[in-house]
Amino acid sequence: MTLPSLKPIGVFDSGLGGLTVLHSINERLPGLSTIYLGDNANAPYGVKSFEEIFQYTLAGVRFLFSQGCPLVILACNSASAQALRKIQQEVLPKEFPDRRVIGVIRPTVEYLVEATDVKKIGVFATPATVSSQTYVEEFKNILAESLREIELFQVACPGLVDIVEAGLSDSPEADELVQKYCQNFSGDLALLGCTHYPFLETWFKKNLPVSTRVVLQGPVVAEKFEDYLVRHPEIDNFLKKSGERIYFTTGDLEAVSASTSRFYKGKINWLKASLSS
Repeated sequence: MTLPSLKPIGVFDSGLGGLTVLHSINERLPGLSTIYLGDNANAPYGVKSFEEIFQYTLAGVRFLFSQGCPLVILACNSASAQALRKIQQEVLPKEFPDRRVIGVIRPTVEYLVEATDVKKIGVFATPATVSSQTYVEEFKNILAESLREIELFQVACPGLVDIVEAGLSDSPEADELVQKYCQNFSGDLALLGCTHYPFLETWFKKNLPVSTRVVLQGPVVAEKFEDYLVRHPEIDNFLKKSGERIYFTTGDLEAVSASTSRFYKGKINWLKASLSS
């Protein structure tokens, strides 16, 4: 009897932001083998149309499937908001019935409802994520199942992803732009609802009220993903756990490496990926 070969999971992002999620997954599940794909050539997603985000995300998912990944995490809020549902409902059943694609928004909202006692939450996110109203819908659905009452508001933050992708997270320009978006913030908790924004965490904490709790998605998504694997042994049992990590980008290798080295600890050997629609 030939045993089925074990496979790595895929982690997809519009660029470098998903590294914050991958880092947390690697810390929580250090043996898990992963393949990361950053679509740096088309970043940022947050100012693009639904159709553009869907097509770019689908191309990224197809690429990771071609690398053998049975499961792909969309470590990008814009992709999770604009493309996840259509991929799950229309693409997977027809083309990849044995594969899975999951996002970062629902597990984040579950955590905020289940594990916090705050009453007013502000979500800093890209324009695409905010306009999709996905956070609003997920909060409404999950709150309907609980006894909690939470007031939610969103702040669209154009330009922040560009700053991170350019390797300028520590710049005065980053501080100035974050300060602009934090003006008049009145929530108990601030969710950095874009996986690029943890690279700007220092500026958010500097410019938000001292009493505001700042939540990053990486640790939350990693914890929820570990729970997901416990609940889905049919997936977990076939995942490769040799700790191998591979990194692909659609962008210029030299430019992506330079940007990454400015804010990410540890050397990444990027490989070039070409996506087809």
